[in-house]
Amino acid sequence: MGKEHRLAQRRQEILNVLEEAGQLSVLALCARFNVSEVTIRQDLQALSEQGLLLRTRGGALSTNSLPEMSFEVRQQQNAAEKARIGQAAASLVNHGDTIILDASTTAQAIIPFIKNVPELTVITNSLKAALSLLDAPHIQIFLPGGSVRRESISLVGHPLDDVSTSLNVQIGFFGARGLTLEEGLTDVNLNEVAMKRAMVNRCRRVVGLLDAGKWGKVAAATFAPLDRIDAIISDSKAPAGLVAQLQQRDIEVILV
Repeated sequence: MGKEHRLAQRRQEILNVLEEAGQLSVLALCARFNVSEVTIRQDLQALSEQGLLLRTRGGALSTNSLPEMSFEVRQQQNAAEKARIGQAAASLVNHGDTIILDASTTAQAIIPFIKNVPELTVITNSLKAALSLLDAPHIQIFLPGGSVRRESISLVGHPLDDVSTSLNVQIGFFGARGLTLEEGLTDVNLNEVAMKRAMVNRCRRVVGLLDAGKWGKVAAATFAPLDRIDAIISDSKAPAGLVAQLQQRDIEVILV
């Protein structure tokens, strides 16, 4: 067995045991695989960069061990991919547009790239997004009413108010926990899903934003069925078979 094969096998086994345990320390993994701390830390860093686990102080956490992680934790995952996805999404925004941003960390990644778009209007339930746009006074921001969800730093409960429903929305950007041909775009929290559905219904174009790890996965509820999706922006590791199937259904797929 070659060195690269042994490395790949050990890292896959690390993922397997981590999914069973939920969380493990570096020391426990060293004992389990009979390798040094340096080796395990290198393994965990590599797997973390692929978005397959979350690094913690002294160990790692399975990405499947919690129903929904905090905004800050999710923002750390696949940060480079999210930045590229955000930049690609921003290229679809034009002067004078009205757009919707949901409260996902991937939609948040769009913000640095749209701050110079003239006469832009942003409807969002993300308090984080609204705060991030305060230094762009030429951008109008509309927030719906509702209660605060701390996990996503968002407003839920009152999907859209009279002002936002009167606006013509050119394009909406939505993160997701899963994408399949059968269920479309899905997410975990039902209150968040209700907000996303209302936002989707207001958009002329619906664009899903998700890294390759979300393809082929299904979360609790659908907020955008496949026939409501116009485009998906993802990273270059997205599964070729599913990409082709979406394209056959006239859904634009942008890989970055």
